[in-house]
Amino acid sequence: MKGWEELSDWYDQKQGETGDLWHRALIDPGLLKVIGNCRGKDVLDLGCGNGYLSRRLARRGAKVTGVDSSQRMIRNARARDPKNLLKIEYVRASAGRMKGVPSRRFDLVFANMSLMDMEDAEGAIAEVARVLKHGGRFVASISHPCFDIMSNSSWVAEKTFYRPRVVYRKVRGYREPFSEDAQWNLPGDKKGYTTSFHRPLGWYAKVLRRNGLAITALEEPAPSKEFIEEEQKQQGDLDGEGFQQVPLHLVIEALRL
Repeated sequence: MKGWEELSDWYDQKQGETGDLWHRALIDPGLLKVIGNCRGKDVLDLGCGNGYLSRRLARRGAKVTGVDSSQRMIRNARARDPKNLLKIEYVRASAGRMKGVPSRRFDLVFANMSLMDMEDAEGAIAEVARVLKHGGRFVASISHPCFDIMSNSSWVAEKTFYRPRVVYRKVRGYREPFSEDAQWNLPGDKKGYTTSFHRPLGWYAKVLRRNGLAITALEEPAPSKEFIEEEQKQQGDLDGEGFQQVPLHLVIEALRL
């Protein structure tokens, strides 16, 4: 099983209406902090998944369009508000070619942990620039390109006679872009796979600039108390210590010039 289309039902249950632990207690607070107040704004959720953040922002007064390339993701997102009381427009489209989405329409485009799963991320960023109004913002959360490099990164815990345990983040192969299949544990001991793409931080800066987007903020979300406590239960060796010292996620804000 490979790809988000096949994993859409599992993903819908996993995220629900609040996001799973990693989103709810680690990633989303930093993303939403950068997004800020979007009441009355035209907002596009790029790679919307089951739409839980689309619905959250719509409840806060935003006019939301959710875009995803997976038909089943869009189906599940619509099913969570079957009467469309939140007036969200869902569009099935590739991020690199958003057919039917007007140019210069949106005050804000955000991509929550989706940009690094797009093979044509450069095309997606070009489309973001196209659909944003001048002065509009693009906000994206991604796996931190410097510290979370898939199998090229890991935690190291070191303890010696002379000092207590120290937790490090070990990385290699940072400079060169590459792709890798990520494995997900599904119910019934089944496995699912999606493809993610590592790109160095400089790659994002160059592509954003090339498309008329100027980086205006960088945030590195810190773990909440809930996240640390749950990680301590599940991964006792680290006790959440590493997550407090080294950020595994990055939120980028860029302004459309």
